[in-house]
Amino acid sequence: MNNKADIGVFGGSGFYSFLDNVTEVEIETPYGKPSDKISIASIGDKKVAFLPRHCRDHSLPPHMINYRANLYAMKMLGVKCIIAPTASGSLQIDYKPGDFVICDQFVDRTWGRKDTYFDGPETRHISAAEPYDESLRELAIKVCKDMGITVHEKGTVVVVQGPRFSTKAESRWFSKMGWEVINMTQYPECMLAKELEIPYANIALITDYDAGLEGHPEVKPVTEEEVYRVFNESNEKVKKVLYTMIERIKL
Repeated sequence: MNNKADIGVFGGSGFYSFLDNVTEVEIETPYGKPSDKISIASIGDKKVAFLPRHCRDHSLPPHMINYRANLYAMKMLGVKCIIAPTASGSLQIDYKPGDFVICDQFVDRTWGRKDTYFDGPETRHISAAEPYDESLRELAIKVCKDMGITVHEKGTVVVVQGPRFSTKAESRWFSKMGWEVINMTQYPECMLAKELEIPYANIALITDYDAGLEGHPEVKPVTEEEVYRVFNESNEKVKKVLYTMIERIKL
């Protein structure tokens, strides 16, 4: 493949464009086609590949995304690391809409997703103890702090199947377990990157409070409109964090 990139970026709900003066490439992987054409452009001296995981018209719900193709396409482009912003809900009152969370753990509550490259005959058992790359996480935290963005340095994201949001009972359970963030796409995306040995970090932008929080009647259940409203308000902050991280990454 002639097209190569240094850094990969996935875009989540409400985040469908990122780069200017792009070259669009269509890639066929051994696992099928990724969610969309991949946009490649330069930021400083680095080539960056951007892929909206839901497709640019948001036609792919989370349980229908071809995660294996998306990650493998980035590997085919030769990326050395991946930054993955996501629109996410909060499960704790002090993780507020508009805050950023640099997740360090996940809990998988999905089912039926193609979530490994080791379907046989090659079989490997990959450790998930530390699913996110620590150096990328530290960089994301520092960049957010330098920009004056409220950032939480740790957070466990519970990954639900979607496309529906949680019931109040489910949300209460997740909150009582002490988990901070809820999302629909972090699994298997982060573990597939780990299988491919591509360092990966998530930046969760808090857009809502899931189904509300017990003991906080003022907190209303999430709506799709609210997610997009908060994400659109914060899009420029997300882009600035990504640009600064990319400039500072040492390859």
